[in-house]
Amino acid sequence: MKIVFLEPLGLTVEAVEKACDKLKKSGHEVVVYPDRKPELNIERASDADVVVESNMLLRKDFFDACPKLKMLSIAFTGLDHIDMAECERRGIVVKNAAGYSTEAVAEETICMMIGLYRHVIENDRITRSCKGPSIAPGREIAGKTVGIIGMGAIGQRTAALAQAFGCKVIAWNRSPKQVQGVTFVDKETLLKEADIVALHIALNNETRNFLTAKDFAIMKPSAIIVNAARGPIVNTADLAEALKNGVIAGAALDVYDGEPPLSNDNPLLTTPNTMLLPHIGFATKEAFEARLQIVINNIIQN
Repeated sequence: MKIVFLEPLGLTVEAVEKACDKLKKSGHEVVVYPDRKPELNIERASDADVVVESNMLLRKDFFDACPKLKMLSIAFTGLDHIDMAECERRGIVVKNAAGYSTEAVAEETICMMIGLYRHVIENDRITRSCKGPSIAPGREIAGKTVGIIGMGAIGQRTAALAQAFGCKVIAWNRSPKQVQGVTFVDKETLLKEADIVALHIALNNETRNFLTAKDFAIMKPSAIIVNAARGPIVNTADLAEALKNGVIAGAALDVYDGEPPLSNDNPLLTTPNTMLLPHIGFATKEAFEARLQIVINNIIQN
């Protein structure tokens, strides 16, 4: 089989090729491209049996141009960037890299909570400008109620870290669960009681626009939102209005309606007390190494 890596997955080409030794010794051809070039995806994958990539869009035109394709080994947790209906119709197996970024995203969630509470980005800018007093006082997350929406692996790890910081944790999940130290409540109760709302649900038809203006109106004026899940879970226009009008106190976001860079007219660029990160929650050295092994194992086991 010809196995094509459309990108080096945040590692060096040499590291990816070395990790693929077992595949090559089994007689498979492995091609690793050194960069992400979505405009070249079709050209690079046209004669591939297996394609590996992370979060670049793969739609019908891609599959039309890749008649030999039998498998996608996706180096990402979510699959909303893949035309799954088209894959099913063509009999293309799709495997994701579940679990590779659990620690990375949970740690980033706590980082964003603290960063927003302590005005880290704003204070850094003030310090670098060599003028003006710092923004003070900040707030501590200890003693706050963290409401986690979605209690999969990442949500549960975030809960454990939040508890270590002295937070009370409440949660909403689509199906009942038992997690040590976590009280499960309905969505409205969570929004009313939480000081910090952290999102860790998948994006699907049910969760798109899961939080809108009516939900922000329920929240405490002092509450903040942290979204390291998927951008469209939160209605962007409604969130921007809520921040500008002081309906809620702040938001820290790592995900948006599309992948960064953001468009110049994105309303979140001018909202107060907003931390905007370029979708880096999954991006740690440890996570990249783990997901490479997962995507390779998925190919071997298929």
